[in-house]
Amino acid sequence: MSDALTRKQFLQNGTKAVAAMAVGAGALSLVSRSPLSAGPSMAAWPYPYQALDVEVVRNYGHQAYYAKGCCYGAFYGLVKALAEKIGEPWSSFPAEIMVYGSGGGAGWGATCGAPNGAAAVISLVSAQARISVLASELFGWYTQSKFPTDQSNDRAVAHTFTENRYDQSLVQTISGSVLCHTSNALWVEAAGFKNSSAERKERCARLTGDVAAYAAKILNDELAGSFAPLYVAPASVGTCMTCHGASATDTVAAKMECTQCHGDPHTSSNVAERIGEPATYHLDQNYPNPFNPETRIQFSLPKAERVNLAVYDVHGRLVRELTDFQEFAAGTYTVEWDGKDTDGKRVASGVYFTRMQAGTFSTTKKMSLIK
Repeated sequence: MSDALTRKQFLQNGTKAVAAMAVGAGALSLVSRSPLSAGPSMAAWPYPYQALDVEVVRNYGHQAYYAKGCCYGAFYGLVKALAEKIGEPWSSFPAEIMVYGSGGGAGWGATCGAPNGAAAVISLVSAQARISVLASELFGWYTQSKFPTDQSNDRAVAHTFTENRYDQSLVQTISGSVLCHTSNALWVEAAGFKNSSAERKERCARLTGDVAAYAAKILNDELAGSFAPLYVAPASVGTCMTCHGASATDTVAAKMECTQCHGDPHTSSNVAERIGEPATYHLDQNYPNPFNPETRIQFSLPKAERVNLAVYDVHGRLVRELTDFQEFAAGTYTVEWDGKDTDGKRVASGVYFTRMQAGTFSTTKKMSLIK
């Protein structure tokens, strides 16, 4: 075969070379510009915002939850309303970038997707100096609000949601945390439904609409110049930061309630309270079970009661009283048992029973200590 190039081959190869040079020049141009700077057809940040109808946003957020989850739902609820008000750049904005946040981030149970998605819109429309202020209000409000809100429950009962899948009022709980795992688990426990149930999904759909609606209210107030933060952190946060914050050991940077997960290390009590309002009396199975040498026992009260929580052996003999008819407010509590009897001695391996008495309520759970 001849090494000589035909005119056709020369033109084809020349075209490829020009194309490659163009791509290379484009890549060089991208590198030489500021990272992620707005192109000629890209809207400049912050994006435009106009006051929204919070009930329209609530409905869109609730509906979109059933399409692609909580993070997408809250984000879409706001973006859809903005697209109808303003048009571009919102009309073509891909809300699907928030699909990852469902279930606390791909099902990891971390930050709830609803405030995550709503805060993303806050970031898109706000000056940098205001983003943390506004998003912090949203997160703080989430930790202290009853979900679903009365507004969402009322809409469901009245059939005014576009997506009407469940028309009963749902139990309301306060999570005390922005974590999906905490928020969901507390509600499931209080409501008596499984995490996979239609009722739990509807609860999260209503919550998604609620969060999107509150984000719209925050942004409406900010636009009007009337925004004032309402969230006040629990006193325990400031107490913890006195020792662990930047002015002391500088080991923690947080705004959430500390004792909810960690208990109070400065008290001799073995009882830690979780924030929430359970609907029924309940004694959970201890965890871990089997255990060695310690285990945790959780119980819930719908109203204030004196509680006796005690451990017995297989012969019905009292081993240890964990709470001796102490008075507790309505809430969910966790008690630790260190595997010791009343005299402080380690008990033998075997089967034990936890009995809870609170008012007229009484129940027992079986535990196994393995050494």
